[in-house]
Amino acid sequence: MQLERLGITELNEMQRQAERAILHGTQDVVLLSPTGSGKTLAYLLPLLQLIDRQSHQLQALVIVPGRELALQTDRVLHDLGSGLHSAACYGGRTAMEEHRKLREIQPQIVFGTPGRLNDHLDKGNISPYGIQYLVIDEFDKCLEMGFHDEMARLLKKLPGIRRHILLSATDAEQIPDFVRMGRVQRLDFLEKEQQVSERVTLYEVKSPAKDKLETLKHLLLQHGSQQSIVFLGFRDAVERVDAYLCSQGFATSAFHGGMEQKQREDALYKFSNGSANIFVSTDLASRGLDIPGIENIIHYHLPQNEQEMIHRVGRTARWDKLGRTYFIVGPQEQMPDFVEGSVERFEPTASSEQPAAPRMATVYIGKGKKDKLSKGDIVGFLCKKGGLSPSEIGRVDVMDRYAYAAVSRQKLQQVLQLTTGEKIKGIKTVIEQVK
Repeated sequence: MQLERLGITELNEMQRQAERAILHGTQDVVLLSPTGSGKTLAYLLPLLQLIDRQSHQLQALVIVPGRELALQTDRVLHDLGSGLHSAACYGGRTAMEEHRKLREIQPQIVFGTPGRLNDHLDKGNISPYGIQYLVIDEFDKCLEMGFHDEMARLLKKLPGIRRHILLSATDAEQIPDFVRMGRVQRLDFLEKEQQVSERVTLYEVKSPAKDKLETLKHLLLQHGSQQSIVFLGFRDAVERVDAYLCSQGFATSAFHGGMEQKQREDALYKFSNGSANIFVSTDLASRGLDIPGIENIIHYHLPQNEQEMIHRVGRTARWDKLGRTYFIVGPQEQMPDFVEGSVERFEPTASSEQPAAPRMATVYIGKGKKDKLSKGDIVGFLCKKGGLSPSEIGRVDVMDRYAYAAVSRQKLQQVLQLTTGEKIKGIKTVIEQVK
């Protein structure tokens, strides 16, 4: 495994202590640490050393509250080059499709949502008998009332758990008895006197109208091509605000729980690879979204409580980066009383500028791993046939049946024109823009 693959030179103190506790200790571990501090690596790195690589049994189960976190963590494991077999299991696609993949991969570690994991265990698609390590990521969310029954049913089906590892950026009032925790080593890295990271600057933005669209527009214009997340409280509000911003020429991705899985994956991918610079979302994106370059968090709808705010703001200032968060306050609203620290007033200035275009665009390629395509094949094809230099190609992800590639927006039409009808490794395929 090479941390350098992830752009990391050394572990931080939280990760080093977590590694000692998980790898060399015998107790269950509860790890509390701010968002963006690297909790995923904190449990993955020691866990990978505990798993028996010679055994094809499933040995570690990681429970997460949503599909995006399952996919993202599975991708982190893959990027580490550990050589372990893994799978992500979540709703939004057929369980039969996942079952085929589970049989094919024979994963030693599975990342999954509670409902889908229950389904696989009930159908015998996953054997519980080799599972020794149970990780609950975002445990405060997984163990709250909305997941309570699913989690209770799930944990009853896991008789052989030797170690529990629970992680979150916010604590839970209590851990339910059905988790069956043993002796616990608690690692608390939350800054008691600090609600959000000191690397985040807080701003209050007054909207003269109840409808905040014009204020949001002027605020985003001032941020140019910076990466921003706009948080709203409702799905229909996400669609309304996204439609407005698109009509004004902004490059956006809309994201909420009512969208089809493929739509959500496309939206997240466009934002994470720089093809859209504004992410309009419900609080679904407040957890498990790890994109290092997010500079601005905008609360179009004010957070309902402190925990909600902490997770929203945690999407910026990841690791050692700086960030800003803006609370758009309407004429009949006021700043939430749970917001601590210094809050500066910010007044967007009226601007006639056009929205800044993102640097990249995303292309869809209709072949993938099952067609023996690799990232190298796609980069080579885009350079040779699409006329690009390597510096004009961004993130490339190869799925089983298709692939995505980020290319320079200025060269998009050239790429589409030059690759029409061309073959990759002798295979004809569809190449089109993801809009």
